[in-house]
Amino acid sequence: MEVHRNDSSAPVRSNWERTEAKALYSLPFTNLMFQAQSVHRANFDPNRIETASLLSIKTGGCPEDCGYCSQSAHYNSGVKATRLIDRDDVIATAQRAKDAGATRFCMAAAWRSPKDRDLDRICDMISGVKSLGMETCVTLGMLTPDQVARLSEVGLDFYNHNVDTSPEYYDKIITTRTLQERIDTLGHVRDAGIKVCCGGIVGMGESVEDRLGMLVLLANLSSHPDSVPINLWNEVKGVPVNDTAGRPEPIALARLVATARIMMPKSVVRLSAGRQYMTDELQALCFLAEANSIFIGDVLLTTNNPQRDRDAGLLHRLGMTSGLA
Repeated sequence: MEVHRNDSSAPVRSNWERTEAKALYSLPFTNLMFQAQSVHRANFDPNRIETASLLSIKTGGCPEDCGYCSQSAHYNSGVKATRLIDRDDVIATAQRAKDAGATRFCMAAAWRSPKDRDLDRICDMISGVKSLGMETCVTLGMLTPDQVARLSEVGLDFYNHNVDTSPEYYDKIITTRTLQERIDTLGHVRDAGIKVCCGGIVGMGESVEDRLGMLVLLANLSSHPDSVPINLWNEVKGVPVNDTAGRPEPIALARLVATARIMMPKSVVRLSAGRQYMTDELQALCFLAEANSIFIGDVLLTTNNPQRDRDAGLLHRLGMTSGLA
């Protein structure tokens, strides 16, 4: 099968076949990297890395049974459930993130879906963070169209709601929420004019075909996600995924990033959770495969993240620009 290189004038496709994704992924490595870099340069500054920060504003006690998650009430992971934190604490944390170089501030709550009284407080947080001049993102679980409308009214920039894995592997990871429910929430968000942040997790026992199936699912949404986070499985005690987990080897991860870049040429591709397991060399390889965003900060929700100084040092050595000094 011949694979054609995208350029800035080529239409963004939403009709990818699994065979096409596999053909891209299986290209000789240098050809795959060249194609990803060509696509990226047509749509982005090749030396710019977006920096975002993530805060858990309500931790633990989630009724969902996501088999990878430390915050599920179904598992004994050692994470203590907390209430929604105060607005002033959120704004203070956002200010520190901005001072540290973040341009986007993401707020995550461990819910199946928010109650209206909680949404009032979330909207107040969004307004406060926007007043700092930062982009805002929240992840709150499933939403109704009315709830999405309220978030849109206060100017929310992004909503994160991951599909997690392929349609075929999904029910091996989660049984309390269907994939279609996730897709429905994404549709509500897009219909309200809020940008979509949607990706998944690799290293949960899925096959390469499942990883490519996840990319096909994302690339065949009615509009590509504006941001596509690629998370590496984080070790979490007490959860079922521990029995099947196995993170992809470095070249396989770089191939996945490059394939995502080609299939979703105008989406920001973010190296998200799991970077603490990655060497500087592997992160550099993923940047060459055209990932162009990272989370900064020592903690992502309940798991570790590389230190800010390490990130700043790596990007400096690579000659890449970001919000990091």
